[in-house]
Amino acid sequence: MKACLTRFLAIAGLAVAALSTAPANAQEWQTSSTLNGVSKYGQDFKQYDFVNPNAPKGGTLNSTTPGTFDSFNPYIIKGLPAAGFVGFGGGLIYETLMEQSIDEPSTSHPMIADAYKFPADYSYATYRLDPRAKWHDGQPITTDDVIWSFNVLKANSPQYGQYYVNVTEAVATGEREVTFRFNQKGNRELPKIMGDLVVLPKHWWEGTDAAGKKRDITRPTLEIPLGSGAYKVESFKPGTEIVWTRVPDYWGANVGVNVGRNNFDKRRYAYFLDDNAEWEAFKKGGLEDIKPENSSRRWSTQYNFPALQAGDVIKKEFKTTSGEPFQGYALNLRRPQFQDRRVRQALTLAYNFEYMNRTLFFGLNTRTNSYFQGQDLASSGLPAGKELELLTQYKDKLPPELFTEEFKLPVYDTPQAERQYLRQAIGLFAEAGWRAKGGKLMNDKGEQFKIEFLGKDATDEVIASPFIDSLRRLGIDATLRMVDTSQFVNRIDNYDFDVTTTILNQSSSPGNEQRDFWGSKAAAKPGSRNVMGINDPIVDALVERVIFATDRDDLLAATHALDRVLLWNYYAVPQYHRSVLWLAYWNKFGIPDKQPGFIGADINSWWIDKDKEAALAAKYKGVN
Repeated sequence: MKACLTRFLAIAGLAVAALSTAPANAQEWQTSSTLNGVSKYGQDFKQYDFVNPNAPKGGTLNSTTPGTFDSFNPYIIKGLPAAGFVGFGGGLIYETLMEQSIDEPSTSHPMIADAYKFPADYSYATYRLDPRAKWHDGQPITTDDVIWSFNVLKANSPQYGQYYVNVTEAVATGEREVTFRFNQKGNRELPKIMGDLVVLPKHWWEGTDAAGKKRDITRPTLEIPLGSGAYKVESFKPGTEIVWTRVPDYWGANVGVNVGRNNFDKRRYAYFLDDNAEWEAFKKGGLEDIKPENSSRRWSTQYNFPALQAGDVIKKEFKTTSGEPFQGYALNLRRPQFQDRRVRQALTLAYNFEYMNRTLFFGLNTRTNSYFQGQDLASSGLPAGKELELLTQYKDKLPPELFTEEFKLPVYDTPQAERQYLRQAIGLFAEAGWRAKGGKLMNDKGEQFKIEFLGKDATDEVIASPFIDSLRRLGIDATLRMVDTSQFVNRIDNYDFDVTTTILNQSSSPGNEQRDFWGSKAAAKPGSRNVMGINDPIVDALVERVIFATDRDDLLAATHALDRVLLWNYYAVPQYHRSVLWLAYWNKFGIPDKQPGFIGADINSWWIDKDKEAALAAKYKGVN
């Protein structure tokens, strides 16, 4: 599901992997990088083809977000970053060397760097800085900034540490050139994904604050940082509001990825306790202008308030082509009760998606059956060809049915199906040493099987309740623990949970990020995206095969194999997805006729229509 507005405001740094043999243009400067052959814009990218380059600037985009914040440093585990900062990528304040395209996969365009090059063996990559690039204080962005950023991010950020684990050093090889050296050859994605490196101001972070205290990038801070991006923090109220203002002399305003975008003079984020409070704020107007909707029930039944009926709020569906994030219940394998594969399979059998889709989701969701949903990367049928060859070498250590049965999730389409699947689940639990005694599922030690679901908002409670009811029917002591956003983030980062919903965005060209999703090393590092705690040498080996794929066919075979092994090991209980983006918005915007189908909608390409805004302000007090 399209879970948050930031996915559409900016593309997070999702990894991409190579798709072809050594390129003919290796060691030639490239101004746009792509791993899908050639970008539709070629090497002369001027602007996105859907934007209005003459879009007017001005006005305020009002947004809401749940929870609170206590830090402006998003690159460490400690603290809750404020809206507009992100944990991977530059957010509103910083820029990356290159920026990932929002209208085609596996492609990046110039940002701080205006070009890059690499040798045929992919043993290093060199990035050339745009001479115009500067910080908000007017100082130029230098190779020292890039090198320092690489070193501190790799040392302190779990995600960057995994992402760039094979990058040994960054060195200046020219006045405006930085070369990143690798400890391996043939990793075809590494040269390109160096463009995802966010660049931080060395001179600011190594300086002192107003009180003369030396700054420390390893600690949270509420001192407004120096940036290089289109916006800077104008004001904030700790934990409740942050306001960003557009930088009038922003150096990158005419760089191709920014033409016709960043049109709002201000970006205001107000914090609310929960989703219901945000919903009421949106209906009232003035605090949230655009609402990405995730609730099927609300989308189907509650968009009938007066402003929408009057046409002052628009409800619209945007189709996407980028594939769907994997969403499912992550089973924490660090807990002893989930270490038996039969237990995990039994829990999957007990999940009645059809009932939930019918009673909670109005039939609008589709069951997710792959970690690479909606892409040709998803496994299907039985393994064959190169994929079968790859899996056969691990045959004695994989579930036998992986080779003989198509992976299928239970379908609760009849009353008999429910009895059938729950009966199978009880059988699997019994094989794993958990047997029904007096209505409780017990082991030989007399302990009842327990599961605590961890959630943070009303949606978690709604979607967990039917599953919890099914588990209780099996004799499991299943409960739901609701915590606030800060506690939730802290517990997830430190893996202090039994079961929780996880969402993993997948690239159309998976690569190094797969180590952080599934790798054994990531499982032991707080803050990684291996939430399930997978620690399996076969998974590790398949991840490496994905990273070192030689061409698209090889990548497909390796990814199919990885997907299949993940599914048959039941590390998570797959939930559901939609291939559309739901947005509701107050009718105060100018919007380009075309929006990028890859992500559905690019809010950054919208602008404030002053006449529409004035009409709303006159009709609804407080709406602006």
